[in-house]
Amino acid sequence: MEGHLNLIKTEFKETEKRVFPRFPFTYLTFKAVGGKDHVFQVQNISFTGMQISLKDGGCDFKPKDTINGELHWRGASITIKGSIKWVEGQRLGIAFDESLSKETIPNFLSVDNIVAGMRPVHSSGLDIEMPNNLKYWLRADGPFEVFVWEHNDHDISKFQVILMDSFVEWEDGRGLRTGNVLGRKDVETPLNNEDEFTFEIDSNCDEEKVKFAGRIINNLPEDYLPDTVTDFLVRKIGS
Repeated sequence: MEGHLNLIKTEFKETEKRVFPRFPFTYLTFKAVGGKDHVFQVQNISFTGMQISLKDGGCDFKPKDTINGELHWRGASITIKGSIKWVEGQRLGIAFDESLSKETIPNFLSVDNIVAGMRPVHSSGLDIEMPNNLKYWLRADGPFEVFVWEHNDHDISKFQVILMDSFVEWEDGRGLRTGNVLGRKDVETPLNNEDEFTFEIDSNCDEEKVKFAGRIINNLPEDYLPDTVTDFLVRKIGS
């Protein structure tokens, strides 16, 4: 069920909430070293930090603690140092240390690596409930996700490209918009696991975000989306 929740307007910002289906697992993990060698799932990541979640066992970290370990993704790994900004139950928010090379995270999360890790969930054969009118769902860990929705007559109604802490969205009747991911939280329902995203909308389209999304779309394997859908996305993004 598509999540178009309340539009919130403040003096300074316009934010909107969306609910998307949640993929049940991730291959992007972080192994903390020192003390207990916890292995966390990485729920969200950007060039400056990440949100991680511990599925089993107790979490003994506190805000302002230093945390060290290895980030693992599809056979590759890098050493990470950071500080814990917040703790909520089994979830941690981590800011990467400034001592990390400016190339370390961007190289690890390059367009080539994102595309190599992208998979079509809609044709995966996994037992995942798709929301009404969600026709195509591509996902790499992180999240890096593409959602394509249809009207009842099967014309495309909208699409979203979520890229770490930013997003690009086109909607029929509203056009192209960009913004930032302000937050993400679990939404537990009787039938589905979902995530609620809070987006801050840019006052004008951010060309760098649009270009990043365009590079992902243009480099997808040809069999992940029908040619007509890929052409539509490329045309609307303008890349």
